Amino acid sequence: MEISYTDCRLCPRQCGADRTQTVGFCKSGAVPKAARASLHMWEEPCISGENGSGTVFFSGCSLKCCFCQNYKISAENYGKELTVTQLADVFLRLEDMGADNINLVNPTHFLPSVIAAIELVRDKLSVPFIYNSGGYELTETLKMLDGLIDIYLPDIKYFSPDISQKYSQAADYFEYALPAAKEMFRQTGGIVLGENGLIKKGLIIRHLVLPTHRKDSFRVLDEIAAAFPMDQIYLSLMSQYTPFYKSCEHKEINRRISTFEYDSVCDHARLLGFNGYMQERSSAKEEYTPEFDLRGL
Repeated sequence: MEISYTDCRLCPRQCGADRTQTVGFCKSGAVPKAARASLHMWEEPCISGENGSGTVFFSGCSLKCCFCQNYKISAENYGKELTVTQLADVFLRLEDMGADNINLVNPTHFLPSVIAAIELVRDKLSVPFIYNSGGYELTETLKMLDGLIDIYLPDIKYFSPDISQKYSQAADYFEYALPAAKEMFRQTGGIVLGENGLIKKGLIIRHLVLPTHRKDSFRVLDEIAAAFPMDQIYLSLMSQYTPFYKSCEHKEINRRISTFEYDSVCDHARLLGFNGYMQERSSAKEEYTPEFDLRGL
């Protein structure tokens, strides 16, 4: 498969836009745009470690999540344009700052440029690359990353097409997200940790528990448990949902999750035998959302 910004088919939207002339569904053209590159301490412990994850937040998005914490960059497209060489230099600077990995947040719609930047610095970097994604991916696109990405960190947000359409304008979300995660696992294999406890290779699937939708969370966990060897992946079960952006348009999610809701999903994950991480409910704070100020770009 050839990946290109002309007749764009990089994500499941497959909008066909010539992004060298206009923007796609993701609101992005053919030049990568990012809003922040810095050491990030709020990822899972095996990613952030003591030094922090070298995180690059890309602008634009193929999902339209009404509760997006990063809406300033995902929906409003705030950021700075970077050439491939400039992006590669960002990767090198992050390692020089002490980053334990290079964490690409929502890079799918810029993959032609991201791949080119990785290839420029692969022989110069000693830290792994992380592909941090909303999970709405084409397996054909992901195959272009085989051998370039060490760690995959996708969401699997929803099972129900009605819920995914309502909150992210993507009724087909799950039918793409689960096969995408399977392709990621095919590439990385099971979790590999270094002597320092940091992840070197593998798949960590994230799931954010939403208010009033714990039964959909149960189904998501059931599907993941059936699809993967449980001792070879991590689950990161997140309690950090905070009403943002357009959450107020949906009364049922215009609040934080309750202790009962989150604990019941955690109990279900334990019964299924997942390994990984479960957040304290104190993680649901606005200060955990990074400030997008073009830092490090």
